[in-house]
Amino acid sequence: MKLALHEAWKYQLLTYPNPAVGALIVDQNFKILSIGSHKRAGDAHAELDAVIRALDDKKIDKIQDTNSKYNYIVENYKDHFKGCTIYVTLEPCNHKGKTPACSILIEKMGFRRVVIGATEQNSVALGGGEYLKSSGIEVVTGVMEKECNDLISPFLTWSNKSFLFFKIAMSLNGVYDGGIISSYRSREYVHKIRDKIDLLVIGGESVRVDRPILDSRLVGGKAPDILILSKRDDFEKDIPLFKVNGRKVYIEDNLDKIKEYKFIMVEGGNRLFELFKDIIDMMLIFRSPYIKDGKVFRSDFKMEYLYTQNNGIDNIEWLKESS
Repeated sequence: MKLALHEAWKYQLLTYPNPAVGALIVDQNFKILSIGSHKRAGDAHAELDAVIRALDDKKIDKIQDTNSKYNYIVENYKDHFKGCTIYVTLEPCNHKGKTPACSILIEKMGFRRVVIGATEQNSVALGGGEYLKSSGIEVVTGVMEKECNDLISPFLTWSNKSFLFFKIAMSLNGVYDGGIISSYRSREYVHKIRDKIDLLVIGGESVRVDRPILDSRLVGGKAPDILILSKRDDFEKDIPLFKVNGRKVYIEDNLDKIKEYKFIMVEGGNRLFELFKDIIDMMLIFRSPYIKDGKVFRSDFKMEYLYTQNNGIDNIEWLKESS
């Protein structure tokens, strides 16, 4: 389950509006056959991704449509995984949405056992565990349940209301200003996130000093709308930030505009964090492994780690307010 969790966290927030989910398949001797994950909405769910990786059938790679991949596998590999176990961070879905039900896939593949972390809470998709039990498959639940619930906590939030998170890049000693800090790989990940969000919030001083574009050019994605928090409208309107096609840029001295958006990222330092800390759902820190001179990030705010992962030379830290 740890390995499945690790794989799923690589795609945290990138699966919006779906949850991040990981899956792992082992044979009768507990040899790992594959590790899969859900990577973006519309793509294969984690269970199907793990099955595809375990089969290693080149014909599947040539099939573009996810539903067609599912049907090909069901038709050609029925009971292929007899005696095997699949570990899933979230209870397999039990309905057909953009992709067919994972519970039915697991049954048709002949799995002997399913190990589940978090229980499905979406009323549309729940019931996968009971379906599998009724099909004669052994179902084990609640394995690393807290960690699996932490993984889907953004999904549980944005399913009911807007999701707002704070992102910052800093050096090992907490310096966050003075030019580029994180690696290209980390910046690429941030651009992938920008491609998913609806609104990006930034402080006025950052726009004046850094003259950023704040788009998703590193991944060829869309540019989110921008909210610049500032009491003064004295910006150079010829900088790239204001020239992105299809983007709305707001300059406001209040937070009313965020009420109109669903998926919101705040990028900034001390001032913005103090302004948002009581309403953020999650904090995302990109920490680079070097000492730097400059402005240090400071706040009096107790948080707890959800997950920490390596991203090349940087670490990515996911946190939320401590309860």
